[in-house]
Amino acid sequence: MQKEIFQRLNRIDHLIRIKGTGTPSELADKIGMSERSMYEYIRLMKEFGAPVVYSRSRKSYYYLEDGSFTIRFLSE
Repeated sequence: MQKEIFQRLNRIDHLIRIKGTGTPSELADKIGMSERSMYEYIRLMKEFGAPVVYSRSRKSYYYLEDGSFTIRFLSE
């Protein structure tokens, strides 16, 4: 279950960075989840500091600044 969450977050991040999310319903279809669940993932990303916004004119999510959403262990 947790691995699936990380995979979905990584997939959403990738689609946002390439500006290929489409509308919220299209993004939900691409990720294989309900639109409501997709909104929860976007909310979670925002809580972790990702500057995610949706553009109605672009019909895509994008980041307000360059970067990526990374979930991993970094050893010291």
